[in-house]
Amino acid sequence: MSWDFETDPEFQKELDWIEAFMKEEVEPLDHVLGHPYDLKNERRNKLVRPLQKIVQDRGLWACHLGPDLGGQGFGQVKLALMNEILGRSHYGPMVFGCQAPDSGNAEILAHYGTPAQKDRYLKPLLANEIVSCFSMTEPKGGADPKVFTTRAELVGDEWVINGDKWFSSHANYASFLIVMAVTDPGAPPYDRLSTFIVPIETPGVQILRNVGVGHHGTPSHSYVRYENVRVPRDHLLGPRGGGFVVAQTRLGGGRIHHAMRTIGQVRRSFDMMCERVLSRETQGTLLADKQMVQEKIADSWTEIEQFRLLVLRTAWRIDKYKNYIAVRKDISAVKALMPKIFHDVAARALHLHGSLGVSPEMPFAEQVIESFHMGLADGPTEVHKVTVARQVLREYRGTNELFPTRHIPALRDAAIAKFADVIEAEVAAQ
Repeated sequence: MSWDFETDPEFQKELDWIEAFMKEEVEPLDHVLGHPYDLKNERRNKLVRPLQKIVQDRGLWACHLGPDLGGQGFGQVKLALMNEILGRSHYGPMVFGCQAPDSGNAEILAHYGTPAQKDRYLKPLLANEIVSCFSMTEPKGGADPKVFTTRAELVGDEWVINGDKWFSSHANYASFLIVMAVTDPGAPPYDRLSTFIVPIETPGVQILRNVGVGHHGTPSHSYVRYENVRVPRDHLLGPRGGGFVVAQTRLGGGRIHHAMRTIGQVRRSFDMMCERVLSRETQGTLLADKQMVQEKIADSWTEIEQFRLLVLRTAWRIDKYKNYIAVRKDISAVKALMPKIFHDVAARALHLHGSLGVSPEMPFAEQVIESFHMGLADGPTEVHKVTVARQVLREYRGTNELFPTRHIPALRDAAIAKFADVIEAEVAAQ
């Protein structure tokens, strides 16, 4: 068995091109455009569409998808290496056709959609002619599907949906929503929910308000009310009662891709931190010469590298086993660690920039707030830690003995018994 930490030279050439393209063409968009998902913004389209065409011509568009859907079918390791570069910019994923939640919603439609639904929703979604929303969490239930109250009842040939959904990201820009609702309240907890396509123009879909993350975030997370919303019977995605399984189709990949992009954001904070401490003097010496500052640099670098290796190893395991469930522990560990790494590095960078760091003229305050959002999106950190612990403990067994199995006196007695002949011979020779 061999281990290799080097990137294939041919793919490294692509990564080098992506890095240069991002720095020169994509990252500047963050400073002159509004929300990446606002397809009605003509200035946005004028600047973004040509860049998307360059990416498509390069063969790097929607690389998470298979060739049948216009992608390259890249494995998770390649996607990880790409996404840590794309994550530096709000527009990076959009320019490369791998933005959330559209990427995950496309996987759901590709897997469960009818041919007609694929023509109507999937094809324009993959071309970024439209954007979508995954409408799951609720004001009271949060992300716990076992306590959702939004209901969908089959009346004739239509599903009638009623309920409220909270923080439905980009619903205000979406052409359609994928909605999770209770269809079988008497079934076991994970068999009660089903998933539906709901076009945004359907009567009864009401966006009550849009909220942002923190004080400076663009309001793009919607509070949505579904009031007697009727959709055709065939707008059910997957089997009735299979909503939880359908959601996992997108969440496994979504969580790891989110972590990959986070590496890019954290590295950006770290780069700015290092530049700062080599540029600013106080008390007669550079900040970089202060031991407490050096500790912040060392801790940040070490944590980033550890996290990156965990993400890449998890991506490698997904490629190896071709199954998100088999790598569930690893994905949850990545998801649980991600907000802490982001928070700690961004907070250190903020602190070392002084008053400039807390101002909106630097990105750190926004990043610190975003780190808390990351600890909630796609399942709260606590849930993922529980998953890790349960998966780990399955590999162990308890003991009914009075003392632990590695109790030193018992191990010593066993060792003496094992080597008794040699020990006795040495004693006799003395």
